[in-house]
Amino acid sequence: MTVAQAKAKDLPTGVNLPFIYREYSAERLKQALHKMYLIRQFEEGAEESYMRGLIHGTMHLSIGQEASAMGICMPLTNDDQITSTHRGHGHCIAKGAEVSKMFAEFFGKTTGYCRGRGGSMHIADVTTGNLGANGIVGGGIPIAVGAALTAKRLKSDRVVISFFGDGANNEGAFHEALNMASLWKLPVIFVCENNGYGMSTSMARSTAVPNVADRAAAYSMPGVIVDGNVLSDVAEASHEAVRRARAGEGPTLIESKTYRHRGHSKSDRNRYRTKEEIEDWMTNRDPIVRYENELMEFGVIDQAGIEAIREAVAKEIADGIEFAKASPSPEIRNLERYVYTETV
Repeated sequence: MTVAQAKAKDLPTGVNLPFIYREYSAERLKQALHKMYLIRQFEEGAEESYMRGLIHGTMHLSIGQEASAMGICMPLTNDDQITSTHRGHGHCIAKGAEVSKMFAEFFGKTTGYCRGRGGSMHIADVTTGNLGANGIVGGGIPIAVGAALTAKRLKSDRVVISFFGDGANNEGAFHEALNMASLWKLPVIFVCENNGYGMSTSMARSTAVPNVADRAAAYSMPGVIVDGNVLSDVAEASHEAVRRARAGEGPTLIESKTYRHRGHSKSDRNRYRTKEEIEDWMTNRDPIVRYENELMEFGVIDQAGIEAIREAVAKEIADGIEFAKASPSPEIRNLERYVYTETV
């Protein structure tokens, strides 16, 4: 059965369906919900492990931003690449990372993606096209441009996604990278996940334009604003940007307007936001709840199917944590290994 036949068979007809319901089979739509739950429960599991003293240091959670990560990554293949941020766990999972190896990295174990050397902010998996998260604000943007230049020089079909937050749009690297990418028509897509705050500073107090996407005009590329908590809206923008990039039409800037339910990091006392603001986003604009309601509205899944996904994800998370606990810690004699590229 072809994808088109699967769509026709699985989804209702005669309805003005949102983008993803026209583009994907019902099974693929359920897989997207599975991954969104995987992102959220991974971060909840990491948060609980941190509170129990199993994880040291800090972490930056993206609970509430699941539709943004998943929607951007839906049209990508393993050959396509991403660069991520300090708030990058959702990007890793959306791009295909295994939560067991991610937990192991958090726990500082040798079975982690970076053999326990990277921790929360530096997970990378080149096998799935994840070039790595980055603790530097805007640090992944020029890396993505370099990867896109490589893809163009090699005449490959690869596109590169650069995730960053609203705080990064005021960094010099952002402006230099967009200018270069546009000049050379590179297959790179800049994705600003605008959750309203760079640490504790609101965008209104830090940025001269009302929308990050407004800055695309200065670099002669499309600037697209989407509701980052609506999966179909994000995926539609990503599909069009990926199409343009693969066709040699150059970069796109997507601004995904979303919200983080937790503070900037585990040390954030969250005094710059009101309880009412946080509660409104959590209660009325939760991306997973909105997506579930759509799936049920269009007959893609029922409540029993949703419960089955939740239970499967919960088991995957529990198994991942146990894997991390049981994994060996690095040995002191190997302290300098796996930090630099091995010489040949």
